[in-house]
Amino acid sequence: MVLGRTSLALTTMAWLLASSAWADEPMAQIQGVEDKALREAIQRALTQSKHPAQSRAEARRRARQAGEDVIAVLRAEGYYAYTVEPDVLEGEPPRAVVKVTPGPVFVIAEPKIDWSGDPPDEGTRQRAAAAMRLTEGDPGRSADVVGAEGRVVAQVAKLGYADAEAQPREVIVDHADHTVRPSFKIAAGELVHLDGVEVITKGRTNPAWVGRLAPWAAGDVYDPEDVAELERRLRDTSVYDSISVSLAGADKATAEGFRPVVVTLSDRRARTVELGAGYSTSEGAGVDAKLIRYNRLKRADTTTYALRFAKLEQSVGAEISLPHWRRPQQTLKLSSSLFRNDTDAYNETGGRVGVDLTKRRQTTAYRTFGVSLDLSQTKEQVSKNGSVAGRKLNLATVAGLAAYAWDFSDNILDPKRGWRLEARGEPTYVLGDTSLPYLKLTTQGTAYLPFGKGASTVLAGRLKLGAIVGGGIPEVPAARRFYAGGGGSVRGYAYQAIGPRLTDNTPQGGVSLVETSFELRQKITGHWSGVAFVDAGAIGTHETPQREDFRAGAGFGVRYDLGFGPIRADVAVPLGRRAGDPAFQVYLSIGQSF
Repeated sequence: MVLGRTSLALTTMAWLLASSAWADEPMAQIQGVEDKALREAIQRALTQSKHPAQSRAEARRRARQAGEDVIAVLRAEGYYAYTVEPDVLEGEPPRAVVKVTPGPVFVIAEPKIDWSGDPPDEGTRQRAAAAMRLTEGDPGRSADVVGAEGRVVAQVAKLGYADAEAQPREVIVDHADHTVRPSFKIAAGELVHLDGVEVITKGRTNPAWVGRLAPWAAGDVYDPEDVAELERRLRDTSVYDSISVSLAGADKATAEGFRPVVVTLSDRRARTVELGAGYSTSEGAGVDAKLIRYNRLKRADTTTYALRFAKLEQSVGAEISLPHWRRPQQTLKLSSSLFRNDTDAYNETGGRVGVDLTKRRQTTAYRTFGVSLDLSQTKEQVSKNGSVAGRKLNLATVAGLAAYAWDFSDNILDPKRGWRLEARGEPTYVLGDTSLPYLKLTTQGTAYLPFGKGASTVLAGRLKLGAIVGGGIPEVPAARRFYAGGGGSVRGYAYQAIGPRLTDNTPQGGVSLVETSFELRQKITGHWSGVAFVDAGAIGTHETPQREDFRAGAGFGVRYDLGFGPIRADVAVPLGRRAGDPAFQVYLSIGQSF
């Protein structure tokens, strides 16, 4: 045992010594820099070497190279009266050294703008001066001076002078009073007024539709943000391979002096086919197929034909999406489908038509209003006089929708940081063999917290709440109630297995819902990751679920990154098994669970 420990200690020491020998080291030592921040900046700029110099000539070459790096850092930080002396230390092996005397920090003094040609209006000149953001007395860093020039040009262009450009600047470094005096020479050009949109395309887009997307009217003063906004609106449609939006040259100005904006569009392929599949031991296999056609109506529209065939659900449907409908950032969706759902709780067959209008409020915030009509036949089990009886309902269901969604996560399929929140309200009126108005409310939030280098560890959490107001059991049809259990809900349990059951073990569903999930996602290699998770949930027949209604499941999984998102495989076990619950469940799909 002692010999083994000694061998281990010697091996460890040898490994540490070898690691130290192999570690990268700076090209040269730095002497004479007392300021900590400046010294760290110089160290970061120095080239690294994996081995010491083999000769004095090589050490001298390294010292000269390091001296050039040091000078670049000193000038960038506002030190212009420096002394930099490359040298070689005696010894074997010889060591390169750079002896540095930084001198005083030179400071900004009297920054100014000299206008080449006709100057812009007084307001523009004042805002250009403010855009420099160079304060007298601040360190005269070269990057700050260059950045100030760029800000001036950008500010002048934003105020309508589209042809503004910087000419060679003059920067006086005065060693007498240790100052840096920058003088920027700017040619503003003429104030530009915009005309309409000129569309260049071999595709199907109607130029008049593109013109209606422009956030300006003919005669408005040029603003580069308006031109950029038109490009963003076109990119949001996702029907083009390439988009170019730019201001036309002065030679294309109209008789009034207005200049058009040139939009060049290249359409993506007219149609695509998408296939998807998933599997779980509780819900069986499922296959999805989509045929998507683009720009059929010549206004960046998307038409989707979808087919789903799974153990629990079969459907066929179509949807047309019209982006920027009637106004920018507003999308109209028209949909229709035929469906059949075969679950343990109910069987439902019918058709649906619906219309949604989604308005993007911010970059990642959305508001949706909609209405749908379902004509369906539902077969379900009910408790009657202490026994279970079947009932068949022919129903017409009219449902409204008001939804708000915020997505501040960094990725749709594989988020590592940020959060998401969605809230939905669905006022519903059921007609037919039963008549009932009620309001269905749901909200779900998820959050992602990264740890470690490159977000190699992610803690993810999810909370979902739901309530049906104005209806109870059995008045609310079974197909409209809340259920929990299965993939995307509480893993480890069969689909709909959590919640109250009838005496024949049929899931009853409920009018209130609570679900929560926690996952610890750990990156293992470039493509492989591991996940440990705990899910919990409850279905209640009252306003809120009771304590005894809660069930939890736990498990682990693996992820393989495909580049656009991960393939997911999870194994979960129920922590509170009841009669009929399986010992474990397996889930396979694409994308993270939430």
